[in-house]
Amino acid sequence: MDIKRAVYRKYFLLILLAIMQWHLFFAQSVASQYNVVWNSASTNAGASMPCGGGDIGMNIWVEQGDLLLYISRSGNFDENNVLMKNGRIRLQLNPGIFNGKIFKQELHLQQGYITVEGENNGVRGSVKIWADVFHPVVHMEITANKKIQATAIYENWRYRNRMVKSKENLANSWKWNAPKNLTYSKDSIRFFGNRVLFYHYNPIRTIFDTTVQQQGLAMVKEQLYNPLKQLAFGGYLEGTNFSPAGNSTGTYANTDYMGWILQTKEARKQQELQLVLHNEQVNSIADWQKALEEKGKQLNNSKKEFPATHQWWKEFWNRSFIQIGNNLHDSAWELGRNYQLFRYMLACNSKGTWPTKFNGGLFTVDPVFTDTALQLTPDFRNWGGGVHTAQNQRLVYFPMIPSGDWDLLQAQFDFYLRILKNAEIRSNTYWQHGGACFTEQMENYGLPNFAEYGQKRSASFDKGVEYNAWLEYEWDTVLEFCLMMLEEQSYTHKDISDKIPFIKSCLHFFDAHYQYLAKHRGIKGLDENGQLVLYPGSGGETYKMANNSSSTIAALQTVTNRLLALPDNYLTVLERKQLDSFRKRIPPISFTSFNGAVTIAPAKIWERIQNEESTQLYPVFPWRIYGVGKPGFDTALNTFYKDTNVVKFRSPVGWKQDNIWAAALGLTREAWQLTAYKLKNGPRRFPTFWGPGFDWVPDHNWGGSGMIGLQEMLVQTAGKRIILFPAWPKNTDVHFKLHAPDQTTVEATLKNGEIIGLIVTPAERKKDVEIWKGFK
Repeated sequence: MDIKRAVYRKYFLLILLAIMQWHLFFAQSVASQYNVVWNSASTNAGASMPCGGGDIGMNIWVEQGDLLLYISRSGNFDENNVLMKNGRIRLQLNPGIFNGKIFKQELHLQQGYITVEGENNGVRGSVKIWADVFHPVVHMEITANKKIQATAIYENWRYRNRMVKSKENLANSWKWNAPKNLTYSKDSIRFFGNRVLFYHYNPIRTIFDTTVQQQGLAMVKEQLYNPLKQLAFGGYLEGTNFSPAGNSTGTYANTDYMGWILQTKEARKQQELQLVLHNEQVNSIADWQKALEEKGKQLNNSKKEFPATHQWWKEFWNRSFIQIGNNLHDSAWELGRNYQLFRYMLACNSKGTWPTKFNGGLFTVDPVFTDTALQLTPDFRNWGGGVHTAQNQRLVYFPMIPSGDWDLLQAQFDFYLRILKNAEIRSNTYWQHGGACFTEQMENYGLPNFAEYGQKRSASFDKGVEYNAWLEYEWDTVLEFCLMMLEEQSYTHKDISDKIPFIKSCLHFFDAHYQYLAKHRGIKGLDENGQLVLYPGSGGETYKMANNSSSTIAALQTVTNRLLALPDNYLTVLERKQLDSFRKRIPPISFTSFNGAVTIAPAKIWERIQNEESTQLYPVFPWRIYGVGKPGFDTALNTFYKDTNVVKFRSPVGWKQDNIWAAALGLTREAWQLTAYKLKNGPRRFPTFWGPGFDWVPDHNWGGSGMIGLQEMLVQTAGKRIILFPAWPKNTDVHFKLHAPDQTTVEATLKNGEIIGLIVTPAERKKDVEIWKGFK
């Protein structure tokens, strides 16, 4: 008997190993078949290819025989709160192998690097470019079949002070309220031994100080978190066999620049360059340079460093994937490929201190290639660099939950945890009550954006409110990030004790503030039912001066219920009692009707419509009170189909969420049409450089909303239930692996209308899986 058990165990282990190897092979093949390959050079930076890792993003292209790289890094905020690039690198090879008849540029998706190959008159060579996931370093490895010379030029347009043009202020936090003759101060750049050393060092006084003064917080200034003061960012470029060879000047895309040239001392078949970066708030630039040197000393050569980065990307692709169709390059296949490409772009900020920006991420280029009227520097992006627009940011981060990309989510979580104190100080200073008040467009230090706060405010206007027709009284978006934090516990069972004070503080603000406002209108803090009166409120940027906005109520209900559902160790008995009391004070969602059909109302009442968001469908997503297999499904369907504003606002462009709502409601035809538009090839050479939509290029909330829609079409959860194919067209082949709560992954294959493979891990969760009854 023992022998039989041993034999069975041996076979079981062999089968398990084979399955694991097959999964790994499949994940890798999914990534590799989606490699982007170009067989001709590009015309300009607008036709560049993204590459990155850790918290570094690069735009890479070949133009007129030169290989060029824009380098960006999370957290390069100058004193005006512009998200600055580190510069541009131009690589020239002699002989010029990229000027011949053979050319190939390829993004190796599985390994996270780019190669550029060329041949000219019998000289063949390639350049491999990659960012180290674990260290802030870019490697450029040059290989040729014959000895060649190489010239690397570090180019910088901030070599001099630059007067900021009017429209250029939209990239900083001044926006339309910039002071006259605002100047971007120059970087420090010089040869340092055989290196090019470059950095930007913010002064003690920055826009933070002006914002604090503007918003009446000078008396608490020293208590406020300030990430801009004396921030230094930059690094050095060096290479074995390279030495300084003077300077160059030129103009690229209407912007003048200066170059610092490194040339090879002798021709070789192999050359290597590396760019080492460092960001830190320091008392002196000497401290920053010392820390930069230490980072450089920690590094080995690229052959020793690359395996760890390669392994990280392999594990990343094995976490989850969506492969659609079998015919390469047909329209359905294209959607799956673009889903993977955009997920790659998000993963380039896996280790960042700062979240990925919705308006271009780490991959913006010269604005003239988006709008020919904007002849500005490569640092430009619309809607600011340090400004956090929460309604847009959430769409970048929600798709990371089904993807299992919790490491990517930490930058967004940490962002909010860092600014919690500032948000609580606002509430205490302006209204003398507790809770964290987060506005919609706020700085990376948690105060309202300088311009959106308003310079032409009435002296009697509430100092805690943005003086802005779109943004006033909109402070509920933070609750979506609270939900993401709660999902982390639900999906991974990770201890989120460090995030509970944040979530509680966000809820407490609504309880304290709306009782505060009610008592300033009259004697009572609650209505006749003992519930809050959420007025003035807002349904997104659309339904303004709202009374009991349904999106806010759905948010408060969901976050409170989810908090109370946590295991006992997260809350004391008293805290549970207090939260349960608060839950009873949350008013109900309001309803209305269209042609006799009951629908979810945007609010109990509102005074005007300012934008075009259908916040009456927020109870469907992100709050999931309504959806497939849930009560009130017909009411949600009526809202989607019959509410005249919902129909009028419907669009697949930019941050629009209609594709998500269609999927969440099991509307296969609408979900496919809207999501297919979202994820089809964008108008630029690289397929997922979408936009500008309402924002900028590449439009990350365009891509994020597309990802969410695709995920929702395949898997939805309701309690313990895992519902497969709730909005998927049965005639479209798909193979996917996505995550569900309770440390669960679901991998399924649909082929020719039949489910031919279903793997649920752990196996005991398979009993909770159901195929949606509407799947057809």
